[in-house]
Amino acid sequence: MLIGLNIALLVVLFDQLSKYYMLHDVLHNTMIIYVTPFFNLVRAWNTGVSFSMFNNYGNVGAWILSGLAMLIVIFLLCWLKSEKSVWAKYALGMIIGGAVGNVIDRIRLGAVFDFLDFHVGESHWPAFNVADSFICVGAAILIIQSFFFHYKQKEGK
Repeated sequence: MLIGLNIALLVVLFDQLSKYYMLHDVLHNTMIIYVTPFFNLVRAWNTGVSFSMFNNYGNVGAWILSGLAMLIVIFLLCWLKSEKSVWAKYALGMIIGGAVGNVIDRIRLGAVFDFLDFHVGESHWPAFNVADSFICVGAAILIIQSFFFHYKQKEGK
């Protein structure tokens, strides 16, 4: 369990430091920085869940989403406590850390700060942040593990 908690702590720290740096140093006086033909740094505020879904409920929605996220974190912590696979522990730590990082934003700032903007021409993927990235990578690891790595339980347990 300790490895998953350490991963979660590192994710929260990396997420919060990257958001602080991007908001206060890089994007301080601008809304967008064009980096490549397919990638921008932007100042975007997400009051909904991932990719701005359910974005219409204001402060009440932020508190409801934060509460829901914390319930999910509690479930994931229980899973982490009983998990045997090291890869699953890493993945759960990434998801927990990402969720907590975004909850910190909602509580502290009233919305989640997103700054990574990928696009093809005029078609933009919704802006996201480091926490969102770790949540996606952690979920992908869990999915890959469930498809390709099966752990046999000893008989008699």
